[in-house]
Amino acid sequence: MIRRSLLALLIFCATLPTAVAHATAPTGSGVWYEIFVRSWVDTNGDGIGDLNGVTAKLDYLQSLGVSGIWLMPINSSPSYHGYDVTDYYAINPQYGTLADFERLLREAHRRHIKVIIDLVINHTSDRHPWFKAARDAASPYHDWYHWAGPHTDLQAEDAAGSQAWHALGAAHYLGDFSRNMPDLDYDTPAVRKEMVKVGRYWLQKGVDGFRLDAAQHIYYDFKADADNPLTLQKNLAWWSEFRHGMDAIDPAAYIVGEVTRDSADELAPYFKPLDAVFDFPLATRLIDSARSERAGDLGALLAHTDAAYRKVTGKSGVDAPFLSNHDQDRVMSQLSGNPQHMRMAAALLLTLPGQPFVYYGEELGMRGQKPDPDLREPMRWSRAADAPGETTWEASTSHDGPAVSVEAEQADPDSLLHYYTMLIHWRGRLSALRDGAIHAHPTGNPHIAAWQLDDTGSRVLVVHNLSGLPQNMALGDDRFHAVLLHSKPGVTLQNDRLQMPPYTTAILQ
Repeated sequence: MIRRSLLALLIFCATLPTAVAHATAPTGSGVWYEIFVRSWVDTNGDGIGDLNGVTAKLDYLQSLGVSGIWLMPINSSPSYHGYDVTDYYAINPQYGTLADFERLLREAHRRHIKVIIDLVINHTSDRHPWFKAARDAASPYHDWYHWAGPHTDLQAEDAAGSQAWHALGAAHYLGDFSRNMPDLDYDTPAVRKEMVKVGRYWLQKGVDGFRLDAAQHIYYDFKADADNPLTLQKNLAWWSEFRHGMDAIDPAAYIVGEVTRDSADELAPYFKPLDAVFDFPLATRLIDSARSERAGDLGALLAHTDAAYRKVTGKSGVDAPFLSNHDQDRVMSQLSGNPQHMRMAAALLLTLPGQPFVYYGEELGMRGQKPDPDLREPMRWSRAADAPGETTWEASTSHDGPAVSVEAEQADPDSLLHYYTMLIHWRGRLSALRDGAIHAHPTGNPHIAAWQLDDTGSRVLVVHNLSGLPQNMALGDDRFHAVLLHSKPGVTLQNDRLQMPPYTTAILQ
């Protein structure tokens, strides 16, 4: 089907209520934890993680200090990853039942842990009943998908530079991510209505919000659309409609989008309908700083990002920073297995305002490099890989060994797990780490990264020595006169000069 006139959609957009920022942080640390259920905990012995396994480890998550969890797709799907849905109202039977999910929600909420779920609505599976029906041009579902017309360029590249159109008999349909994932057509009113219904269904079940997969690709289908302002306008119009629909059920629902753009200025417009988008440019910069042991332009980037988002939302502390996720090489692998660089990357992330996201196993230092299944390997709970509860659906390629496990690291007070736990609990103690406006702080030392955080309750200075050598800096500001928190002994403040041991973080007040 050739796309409908843009005019009708833009007229519709003009009727929407003015979008407002809905920043709703979880209580406590404000840290979210991403879980791939298949790799988490197996409670029925089939080698596949399940929802009851997530429930079984809520106490672990509570001890870590996280305030919320993001579950990667849990809907019915023919694929191991779940990003091609066949039923938006059902739980993947390999993961359990709706009753299991409702129990998970109750138990998480009892521990003050929020739960958001992956919402994959840019496309469906080609096995979804809607797409099966859509093959008949006379079916109402035909208009739910994109079909090539007589003048369509069948060689057009999708947003990632691959083949956009896929043959189905004599017809061709649009599938940005693969031929197995046909794109829904959001110019069709019935599609928009149905997806608002899907979101409302899960909010009514008790979820606390959504992670929106491929949020920019609702209308960003072709490589040629990358910088088209009309494409952005249509994306924002749809997500505003979606947000309005969710507000009718739960105005406090947290909705964070996957928008893979290169700058804060390109991400900022999405803060009008959404609470946040993942900060991909910052993730790259944080890891680069940890790897190079140099701050570079990190302070300026942070200040610019805060200003760009505040211009849209009117407040600070709305960013969603992270280091890596299920689509990227794991942080420890990006840092070539260097444990000190890993600690500094974690410290940089977890002393930033907003709501940081941690990928499961990151707190253990799990490694993993593409292809994608190797980024999503089983979580290691025990020193023994065959212990009860360990998932076995995917064999390990990282060969981390028994030391990279919850059992081993809980027993080691100097472990990365304890380090993450310390940093996350810092956030629960200091409101400025969660909500503060950020200001770059000059250091005069390329190996030190520093920023000031101010909110209504506190004002702190965060300082990181990224290097393997002791470093010092003159404060030049008598407002900060005491070391409040530090990641290791030996941090001293004398005569307006801060002395920092190697690979150390300090927070001054």
